[in-house]
Amino acid sequence: MPGIADEIDGTIQQAAHPLRQSINTEYTDTRVSRNISIDVYRGFVMLLMMAEVLRLSSLARAYPGNPILDFLAFHQSHVAWEGCSLHDLIQPSFSFLAGVSLPFALASRLAKGAVFSQLFGHTLVRSLVLIAMGIFLRSTHSKQTNFTFEDTLTQIGMGYPFLFLLGRTTLRTQWISLVLILAGYWSAWAMYPIADQPFAAHWWKADNLGVAFDAWFLNLFPRIEAFTANRGGYVTLSFIPTLGTMILGLIAGKYLQAEARLNRYWKTGALLVAAGLITHFAGVCPIVKRIWTPAWTLFSGGLCFFFLAGFRYILEIRGWTRWAFPLLVIGMNSIAAYWIAHVLEEPIATSFRIHLGNYLPLQFLLPPMVLFSEWWLLLWMYRRKIFLKV
Repeated sequence: MPGIADEIDGTIQQAAHPLRQSINTEYTDTRVSRNISIDVYRGFVMLLMMAEVLRLSSLARAYPGNPILDFLAFHQSHVAWEGCSLHDLIQPSFSFLAGVSLPFALASRLAKGAVFSQLFGHTLVRSLVLIAMGIFLRSTHSKQTNFTFEDTLTQIGMGYPFLFLLGRTTLRTQWISLVLILAGYWSAWAMYPIADQPFAAHWWKADNLGVAFDAWFLNLFPRIEAFTANRGGYVTLSFIPTLGTMILGLIAGKYLQAEARLNRYWKTGALLVAAGLITHFAGVCPIVKRIWTPAWTLFSGGLCFFFLAGFRYILEIRGWTRWAFPLLVIGMNSIAAYWIAHVLEEPIATSFRIHLGNYLPLQFLLPPMVLFSEWWLLLWMYRRKIFLKV
């Protein structure tokens, strides 16, 4: 691709400094900078989401017994209930990064003279836009607006005002808030009445606090038929422990601003993963992403610290940056990538079938062609400095 090598050398070398002036026009103030690890980590997460078009699970079923395909299919699918795959880390990573970015966004706006009322007003608008976007995208195949609140955007939007209020507090306050949120959420689920069932039943799929809440809450909105339960087990109340994941990201963002040593990320991540595993295997609280248990918040949050530390080590300490350009293109336009993956995937695939179906074996070529087309569109936007913001 002509010109990309020069673009990599210019853009990535500028970005390689641990606290760089962002290419993104939102952070043009030279006193305020972002970290390349944020953008590349976000690009990696969005690429995992966009790569769903590859349908590796279908490919593994077509060629049973292939260990490589089975491995890839597992990590491109959500686990049935307890446990974790790479695919399960998309939503917590996206939520975590929303928290990581907040200290830099606050610093930028404060440097431009913004006051609390302006900042909080912007936060509320952003929250409402994220919720509206999530509902809209969930309704694209419905006969009417599908009011659900369990997807990534709505969950972040519902917790974002609370995250903002914690954004200018101390690390100690943020850690205490995290403990109180997770302890309170765990207590509410543990005390939910379930007759003649073991303690672990409080976190089973069929009957739990989240299902009971949604059976009431979601039926307050207009629906074609009464809501009973989400087939995947997802619940609205997950936004509360998701806020915990965002707080962990906020803490990581504070680490970045303070240029903390890499060991601090590894140690924090290790403690969080250990805490999640201990509560899981002790029978106190299982690691379940679909209902975002407190154990899942701890476990996945620790893995997010590992990812961020890994990207920091590779990009900033070792200086291996050239490879990251494709991820940077996605990460700097994550909202656009989210929309493209949800709205344009099928039209692009249909267009290829119409125009190339008689000339190419699309059975195998179509998924990577669609994925590359989505990335190419983001590259076109990147070159023209078109960045969608909320």
